Amino acid sequence: MTRLRLYWRLLRVAAVILLGLLLAAALGLGERFALRASLQRRQQLTRWFMIRLAAALPYRVSIIGELPAQSMLWVANHVSWCDIPLLGMLRPLSFLAKAEVARWPVLGWLARQAGTLFIRRGAGDAAQINQQLANHLIQGRHLLIFPEGTSTDGSSVRTFHPRLFACAIEAGCAVQPVAIRYLRNGKPDTVAPFIGDDELPAHLRRLLASDVAEVEIHLLTPISIASLSRRALAEQAQLAIEQALSGQLWVTTRVAA
Repeated sequence: MTRLRLYWRLLRVAAVILLGLLLAAALGLGERFALRASLQRRQQLTRWFMIRLAAALPYRVSIIGELPAQSMLWVANHVSWCDIPLLGMLRPLSFLAKAEVARWPVLGWLARQAGTLFIRRGAGDAAQINQQLANHLIQGRHLLIFPEGTSTDGSSVRTFHPRLFACAIEAGCAVQPVAIRYLRNGKPDTVAPFIGDDELPAHLRRLLASDVAEVEIHLLTPISIASLSRRALAEQAQLAIEQALSGQLWVTTRVAA
């Protein structure tokens, strides 16, 4: 039964990836004939793809909180590559990802076609990246970053890098903290984390062979930039997410509901 479940889920994910490749290929072909789709259109198509990819993953998703209508800098804790489709299905988003993602087979190419911005650690191009991020926000687009700079096992949050919040200040937009938590049988999920030297194919196989787990996505109260510094924004966002992951805000929200 477990093997049949794995093969069926692999087939579903492969079908979605193929669909994404066809979509990205169509966009690439359009560029050759000077019919380049706008970033807004590519974001909409990317969300359409993310919804289908998220549906193919073995998760039941609970969304707590309200989606922001105006463009914001979304900041979230980072546990797994699954964070991207699960958060990307909520709104048309642009992403900031580490440069290694661009080299992933298939998914890296899809990410580039979707307008993802890539940052190299220690490459000294932070100012240029921040300007690109600010331009996205100024143009009224949502932007998602993982300010820890790496993924964790989900039990804690690493220090948020203040420099990544400079784009929100420059664009004059609010920050939307997002806490994502993976649970299995009421306890932290040990399958979801994608950390260390883990390889994507091996992780995908483990994930698709496992039972259905729970994902809780908490859209926290947006933080107005006001006169806050980058460090203050980072600290407030980190604290809000830490409180949500510790269970304080989850309990309050569920009781209120």
